[in-house]
Amino acid sequence: MKPPPPPLLYLIFLLSATVTSAATEPTTPTPAPTSFPTSPTTKAPSSSPLDPKQMEALRSLHIPTTRDPCVQPSPRNATICDNSKPVRQLISLHLSNSSSDLFLSFNALKSLSSLRSLSFTDCHVSPVRFPSDLSLSLTSFSCIRSLRRLSGVWLSHFVNLTDLTVSYTPVSASGVYVILGNMQKLKTLTISHANLTAQREDTNFPHASRISLKNLSLASNSLSGSIPDSMSAVTGLVHVDLSNNQLNGTVPKFLSGLKVLNLEDNGLRGVLPINASFKKRLAVFKHGLPMSPLPSKESSADSESDSDYTDDGEADKTNKKDNHHGPSKVFLGLAIGSANDD
Repeated sequence: MKPPPPPLLYLIFLLSATVTSAATEPTTPTPAPTSFPTSPTTKAPSSSPLDPKQMEALRSLHIPTTRDPCVQPSPRNATICDNSKPVRQLISLHLSNSSSDLFLSFNALKSLSSLRSLSFTDCHVSPVRFPSDLSLSLTSFSCIRSLRRLSGVWLSHFVNLTDLTVSYTPVSASGVYVILGNMQKLKTLTISHANLTAQREDTNFPHASRISLKNLSLASNSLSGSIPDSMSAVTGLVHVDLSNNQLNGTVPKFLSGLKVLNLEDNGLRGVLPINASFKKRLAVFKHGLPMSPLPSKESSADSESDSDYTDDGEADKTNKKDNHHGPSKVFLGLAIGSANDD
């Protein structure tokens, strides 16, 4: 009978068996730390950068460029770009509240010939000659309390405009003819609070502007004389505001074809026809407030004659005779003249 192995040899044997067993078993990988699921990162589609020359032009005009000017909304809502490649181009620029040391550089403006819309608000800088490419590319121009003083000849260079607005900026021109002479695409014209002066013969509308003009506002100027007959040739007109001028004479018959009409604060006399078609068409009168529906006439009085354009005294007599026909023809005549009686 053999003696039992020494205790030390027995321990060495057990340790060797344990190590061998661990080496033969597959190792289980340590699980990764638990994390919350994250949505895949969505990258905005890359866009072309702005033309470097236009970027430099913006800097000269004190427009911030630390952020891409083409990203909307742009700083101060000043810029809009197209989607052209390899570089983008500015198509709209709005300059507002500029500092007194701003200078409109001809070279900077020349770099911006891609603009379609250009507007100034509270920019008290002097106007400069615009590059011809920029003048021809613009379809919208707005100047409000800016550029100190403009001339009709200066404005007339923007021959492709569809929208022209000048307000609270003096305009030196003998009427609108000088400004509109070659604007064949103009749809909206607003020249208000501009100290525009003109006699009747100077306010004739050129043939070019008679094609497309729909909205006309020459309010708060110094226009005098009667409303020009040439305005009747602008067949597309729907909105006319000639308020706060020095116009006199009778109210032309063709104004009855409008939808919006404001003639307050003038020296005009006479009446407008209030027939069925006129009542249906007219939406705003004088102060820009909606008119109450006028009661319809039950007789054939909707058909008005040239006597609608008599003076106020004759209209009063007609009103007394025909007051059973609903609203009298003198209704609008009194509204036009009321401002002169205040």
